[in-house]
Amino acid sequence: MAIWQTVAQVLYIGQMSPTPTLQAPTGYAPSLQARKHEFVRDAIWTAALDLFAEKGFEETTVDDIVAVAGTSRRTFFRYFESKRDLIAQPITNYGASITAAIESCPEESPAAVLFRHVVLEVAQKTVADSRMRKVMAVAAKYPAAREAQLSRVAEVQDRVAAAFGQRFHDELTAHGLAALTLSALSLAYRAWFAQGKQDIDSAVQRVFAELATATRLD
Repeated sequence: MAIWQTVAQVLYIGQMSPTPTLQAPTGYAPSLQARKHEFVRDAIWTAALDLFAEKGFEETTVDDIVAVAGTSRRTFFRYFESKRDLIAQPITNYGASITAAIESCPEESPAAVLFRHVVLEVAQKTVADSRMRKVMAVAAKYPAAREAQLSRVAEVQDRVAAAFGQRFHDELTAHGLAALTLSALSLAYRAWFAQGKQDIDSAVQRVFAELATATRLD
């Protein structure tokens, strides 16, 4: 399918297709060791985020973070390479969430359904984390934090394009859908953050409508 046909389907036909409700794939129970690692990693991340918001991104040191998290520098560097790596983690995790959403959609789903499913599912999952608004506030206030996150975007886009490439065996189509998905999510988060509301669904639907209107060639 040509890239222009795919984008047209996503933006126009997609408006008439409701986003399907899909069953989550059956997962596996993580091991005790895996849960322990996740707990420690989460404690470091939460402590760092609180300090970035209260003290400032550049002013906060690794020593500050480990003191609040109740761990050690050695443990910190077991999970993160630096403060920049830590604040950029949501972007890396973001790529994994998008890939999982693509894989969870039935193989026979057309581009429009797949696109809408991925954007809505990932948006809902992301804002379900109560720390999302604080992450966005830190990135908005501190250029260094924002730059650290932006440095991972190209990597994420390539990963998402690879996932789309498993469905649409055309490189241009895959990269076009990846760019469109990331753009739609970015716009939805901006609207959600600016409105100060908890519900992300209305922001996502508004983005779908705006994209269709902005790109319509009458």
